[in-house]
Amino acid sequence: MIPTITAFANSPDRGRGQARDMRVRWALEEVGQPYDVRLVSFAEMKQPAHLAVHPFGQIPTYEDGDLALFESGAIVLHLAERHAGLLPDDANARSRAIAWMFAALNTLEPPIVELGMATMFERDRSWFAERLAMLGDRVRTRLGELSRRLGGADWLDGAFSAGDLMMVTVLRRLHISGLLDEYPDLSAYAARGEARPAFRRAFDAQLAVFTAASRS
Repeated sequence: MIPTITAFANSPDRGRGQARDMRVRWALEEVGQPYDVRLVSFAEMKQPAHLAVHPFGQIPTYEDGDLALFESGAIVLHLAERHAGLLPDDANARSRAIAWMFAALNTLEPPIVELGMATMFERDRSWFAERLAMLGDRVRTRLGELSRRLGGADWLDGAFSAGDLMMVTVLRRLHISGLLDEYPDLSAYAARGEARPAFRRAFDAQLAVFTAASRS
């Protein structure tokens, strides 16, 4: 049976591949698993059928037979544990790769998302400039720490893993702000991830959805 994931019928990121279904698409492409995509509108995401799979009314979801999952990190981990290519065989290296997945989602992504949300929704506030500077500094702190740990290596811990997949998708959120350009090693790291054939296939697939929606 081919698994089915959900994605935005009309993504607010305008096809830039920042919606969280991109992580799941990329993981599926990396492991060579065919998949179907069910597109959902914002209204459909709040309907009982979708809420039965994702209680918070978001995307992506993943359904494969009797298994239904939500949360992109949980879905990618599920795929990585059941298919070769995203987790090392060595038990310790495997655990470290999973730790990097959690670090991407819990340590790097929150300040990056907060910065992005403030930029989009708080520009008209009198305190915006001060808040923007504070949020930018928080992101720079994390980027500096990550840069020191990467130390010029191609990937976070040896070979490419699900930890890198998740980290690259988080770092890509900084392309518009330009903050990633302040760290050439991290910019190159993200570019290596984006150059992977599996990433390109996933990106093109999600971009095609936006392109079709914009034409309709």
